[in-house]
Amino acid sequence: MITIFNRKELLITMDMARQGSVRDILSANGIDYTVRVIDPNAHSRARYGSFGIDSDQSYEYKIYVHKKDYEYALKLIR
Repeated sequence: MITIFNRKELLITMDMARQGSVRDILSANGIDYTVRVIDPNAHSRARYGSFGIDSDQSYEYKIYVHKKDYEYALKLIR
């Protein structure tokens, strides 16, 4: 089980395809992970709408793995 006390940040990306491929690699190799999705434009979009915002780059994905799996996971995704 991954908690905030035993996890390490593996990757931060705004590319949906990249985070999907990393998640596939981790799953195929039996590595547990968690993903945190952040919308950095949430406040401005509420006020001004989403006109002109690239939907492929509108979310930030943070992928975490257990500390013991970090080195192995890092080698796999490079």
